[in-house]
Amino acid sequence: MTNGSGDGQEAERKVQYTVPEELAGARLDKATCELAKGTSRAKVKRAIEVGAVRVNGRRSPKGALVAKDDVISLDLDQLESSDVPAIATPEAPLTVRYESASVLVVDKPAGQPCAPLRAGEVGTLANALVGHYPELAGIGYSPREPGLVHRLDTDTTGLVVIARTKDAFDKLRAALKADEMEKDYLLVCTEEGLPDEGSIEFPIANHPKDKRRVYPCVHPRDVMRYAPRPAHTRYRVEKRVGTWALVRAEAKRALRHQIRSHFASIDHPLAGDTLYGGAEIRLLGRHALHAARVRYAGDPSLAFDVESPLPAEMAVLVAPVD
Repeated sequence: MTNGSGDGQEAERKVQYTVPEELAGARLDKATCELAKGTSRAKVKRAIEVGAVRVNGRRSPKGALVAKDDVISLDLDQLESSDVPAIATPEAPLTVRYESASVLVVDKPAGQPCAPLRAGEVGTLANALVGHYPELAGIGYSPREPGLVHRLDTDTTGLVVIARTKDAFDKLRAALKADEMEKDYLLVCTEEGLPDEGSIEFPIANHPKDKRRVYPCVHPRDVMRYAPRPAHTRYRVEKRVGTWALVRAEAKRALRHQIRSHFASIDHPLAGDTLYGGAEIRLLGRHALHAARVRYAGDPSLAFDVESPLPAEMAVLVAPVD
């Protein structure tokens, strides 16, 4: 059964489907294609990746199994825009930390989304990339994500890996899935009671009540209830200044909000991360997380090891006190 969602413009933008008995146990991408007649599976997969398809209001991976009477909602704007190339903006600033014939590593500033969500949107990293490197058009997960091997939250700063050829994209995407690409992050959190080093291994699920957040499953009952994905974050305190600690964290695959939610789960939310219980820091204006280093050595023709300095607005929080 198909029902409009909301009213007015919202009704035109979203559609909902209730999963019938004959599709119970099917993969989300297959079930969505069956219900949204005429929509290609490739387009549905891209829509799932960007969160345009939700099950009972929550994001789910394309391989998640649906149950009878689950409600699948589909954002039609995002579905259509997944096939629309990012608009090239050659005048947009772009900080390149590494460049080869096959790979770019760029430094994303705070407040800049990695890719547009709507057709015609500008101001994203993708717009700048295709503006400065037109050959990226047509490479990547979708036309609006030119060359992007992975992404960062809008307010997370730091390094993003870009593939300049289809072959490079395929190899780096496989390396990312195989945990062969190493990624280090720098963060600032409260220091009191935080061990000098440690590992956080709570699996992560979609938040059952708030789609803006994810949910680290600390208790075994939550693991049974929410079917979370494995997530591992290793960390080491680099220095302590006053009430703050500068921490280096490693998360090779890094699920959505993994580091932010993991540190909140051990009662050390990131400075400025009010979404996960962190203290508001007006001078910071965002959560204190920076993608500081990426390295890959699996294929010598694509190998790189790139670092990005700690942004000034984070560095000031852990600057020595005179």
